[in-house]
Amino acid sequence: MRIGDAAVAAGMTPRALRYYEQQGLVTARRTPSGHRVYDAEDIRRLRAVRALRDAGLTVGDVRAFAHLLHTMPADGVPDLIPRDPGSGRCPAMEAVARRRLADLDARIERLSQLRARLAARLGEPVGGAPEPGERGKQPGPGKPAGPGATVRAGADSGPIFRLDAAPSPGAAALRA
Repeated sequence: MRIGDAAVAAGMTPRALRYYEQQGLVTARRTPSGHRVYDAEDIRRLRAVRALRDAGLTVGDVRAFAHLLHTMPADGVPDLIPRDPGSGRCPAMEAVARRRLADLDARIERLSQLRARLAARLGEPVGGAPEPGERGKQPGPGKPAGPGATVRAGADSGPIFRLDAAPSPGAAALRA
């Protein structure tokens, strides 16, 4: 099948498929006219790559054990560390997954520290999530934020700053 059909079958875009090919995770055969052609094994391999990426591994992580992708079952990606000691553990996959998990834990810790420092500067609680019911108290589009209201810059951005009162023209809105 050609790249468009293969991408749909693997659940990705043709651009992503080309990228994974460039990274050595799949190899397309070429027609005499130069078009890429993929088979069922390529699709299975691409689905495994996508599942591993969805699990939190980077392309570099997957590339570290790309030579093992053909051993993964056709019905999906198994647990990276099998629960049954008798099932074939893969030390290469386990090492990469544990390294990625440690990296994610370190990043979460750094982000938590950054958030706490910023929250302290803003006089906000240091805890992570807003109290239940706090999200519903945000003004709707076009509605002014009241004193002490959290103002958001976008749908997926976190609290940006607090306004104690409507700032007068030329006055600083942020407290130091």
